[in-house]
Amino acid sequence: MKWYVINTYSSFEKKVKAAIEKGLEGTELAEKVGQILVPVRKTFIIREGKKIERERKVFTGYVILEADLTPELRTYIMGIAGVTKFLGMSRTQKNPIPLSQEEVDRLLGIADPDRDLEKFSYMPGDMVKVISGPFTDFEGVVQKTADEGARLTIDVTVFGRRTPVELSGSQVELIKK
Repeated sequence: MKWYVINTYSSFEKKVKAAIEKGLEGTELAEKVGQILVPVRKTFIIREGKKIERERKVFTGYVILEADLTPELRTYIMGIAGVTKFLGMSRTQKNPIPLSQEEVDRLLGIADPDRDLEKFSYMPGDMVKVISGPFTDFEGVVQKTADEGARLTIDVTVFGRRTPVELSGSQVELIKK
């Protein structure tokens, strides 16, 4: 089975997932479908002074489907209300393009142990110089770090105003004191 991405109307993701599951229940096409995912992540909002946990869709308007995609199954899915197309289909490309294994692993949260994540040692208050991107040659102060220094929020001065900018740790270098 391979993984495919179904494009849906916005906020129809769960309805499409339910329609695929219900419609294939007890049919021979049900054996050709594996997992059906609507990737979500947990976020928090503060309402009336209380922290409330919410689920937010990672890819609005997309459903990820593991399937052995036959013409019958593709036709059935395309006929579901709210489905617009499979990702990768066009006028010249009639069959959808499956996701690569690397993309699937990333979606499922399976980390590749061989992939060495770069670690940075930036701390809030460090003076840094931007070495790549639209703010190249700007200098600023690190305000926040995330992902062990891989993501930084720095304050740079643009037109005489302090502006917070979010950058990757590889886009800056530490200014020696």
